[in-house]
Amino acid sequence: MTEALFVVSEHGYWGEECVEPLETLSDAGVEITVATVSGQPPQIDERSVDPDQVGEETAERIREVHESDERLNDPIPIGEVHADDYDAVVFPGGHGTEWDVNQDKHARAILRHVLERDDDSKALVVCHAVGILGFARDSQGAFLVNGREVTGFPNEWEEGIVDENDLMPDGRKLPYWVEDEVKAAGGEWDAELDEDASVTVDGDLITARGPESSSAAAQTLLEELGVEVEA
Repeated sequence: MTEALFVVSEHGYWGEECVEPLETLSDAGVEITVATVSGQPPQIDERSVDPDQVGEETAERIREVHESDERLNDPIPIGEVHADDYDAVVFPGGHGTEWDVNQDKHARAILRHVLERDDDSKALVVCHAVGILGFARDSQGAFLVNGREVTGFPNEWEEGIVDENDLMPDGRKLPYWVEDEVKAAGGEWDAELDEDASVTVDGDLITARGPESSSAAAQTLLEELGVEVEA
């Protein structure tokens, strides 16, 4: 059986970016384990379940999964994860990842291990979680993203969220902008802003731009893993 690890933020994950891949992979028969940095249940970004932001149907569906899914409500600490146990690792986005997942040494080590393994393992990194690529290095000390084609949450969108001091609507100061850090680490960045969705595959690394790309990202991951989905 194909197994996937979801590394979800305790500081605010974006609902659709987690739930859409979670349900898509589950429906395809993939066994899923959820991990957080400390092992506490992940917190959802309330904007991602605000009907005015995402629509009533999406808000209701995402909140229901967030509150009822046993995997989300009983995660394991990321320090206890053995990366070899999983065929894929998924990093859902959300601004919250900038404060925990992207900065966590265990999360970066898992990503490094998956990308360096000599097998068919895959990593899917979505939206703000793509920021982890600005900090994760390979076993030789080079940035994992150097020379890789990637997409992710673009500066143009960030400008519409933070103020001139990089303060978020909730008052937190955004520590960095994803696009800037990934480019600085050598990533070949293209968020495909003219497209409705943006998913980029570069070898065993899959990146996705944001919520509207979540479904395509999940389907791409299944295809890359060779998981057949019944029509």
